Amino acid sequence: MTGIRSNEPDAIGRLRVMMLIRAFETALAMRRDHGFQLLSTGQEAVAAGLCAALRDDDQMLTGGRSIGLALARGIDPRRLMAELLGKVDGPNRGKGGRGHLADPGAGFFGAHAVVGGNISIAAGVALAKKLDRDGGIVAVVFGDGACGAGSLHETLNIAAIWKLPLLFVCDNNQLSVSTPRAEVLAPKKLSDLGAAFGLSAQTVDGTDVETVAQAAMALLEGVRRGDGPAFLECISHRFAAHSTTARELRDAAELARIRGTCPIVREATRLRAAGVIDADLHDALEQDALADVSAAFAFADASPYPDAGEVLADVG
Repeated sequence: MTGIRSNEPDAIGRLRVMMLIRAFETALAMRRDHGFQLLSTGQEAVAAGLCAALRDDDQMLTGGRSIGLALARGIDPRRLMAELLGKVDGPNRGKGGRGHLADPGAGFFGAHAVVGGNISIAAGVALAKKLDRDGGIVAVVFGDGACGAGSLHETLNIAAIWKLPLLFVCDNNQLSVSTPRAEVLAPKKLSDLGAAFGLSAQTVDGTDVETVAQAAMALLEGVRRGDGPAFLECISHRFAAHSTTARELRDAAELARIRGTCPIVREATRLRAAGVIDADLHDALEQDALADVSAAFAFADASPYPDAGEVLADVG
């Protein structure tokens, strides 16, 4: 069941997903054993909005910033935490981690740590779906940094020619590590890249979860009809440094400005003004998210590390 309709359960569900992502990543970053992670704090609306528009028979591929998208797609937080901490009860027995996380049975075909590395693979998955005629589509999520990669342009071309059931989603947080998007990419809008190949293309505010969900559903209607691929650009803001090991190069004033665009605060304020939630329900949703994270840590900590003897298992 998709969560695109603007009724109360769906709106609350999207807020709940964003709260879970924020709580999960915040708690993970506080652990000394968190490993090398790329977090999506500030970008939660893109994950929650997109996944609200996807169906169970769809597949999603992501780049290396995969944690929020995996949670929004419905991967069990406990198994995800186990994977991120290198434990055997993760979906990939602790050997995939954030950069190569995969759970196709949950509609999460896989994350790819190489920038742009997921894009041509997504075309292959979409071609398989078209040949199988199973009715599902593929969504591939990448950042603005991948928009300079030849693989994107090549895949846009072949996807348009073959009318693949593929939605390109650029989560444009406006930074390639620390390089501003305007310094390295010429298009006025990154969705223009899709339009150049004849795709239905749209640029939306990626800090508004309902806007993202509505835009994704509208574009997906055409993809599901067989009209061919589409391109959605979501303008978002990353609140923290590129990774858990990277230095933050933005100054305090810039960080304060972008943190004022918090998608969770924005959606909670909207829902309270509309009478959909009150302070008690808001607090209950936050507590539920924290409880899920606590359970995820307990599960992951109880899970063992893989045995050294399986180091070459699953290696092609």
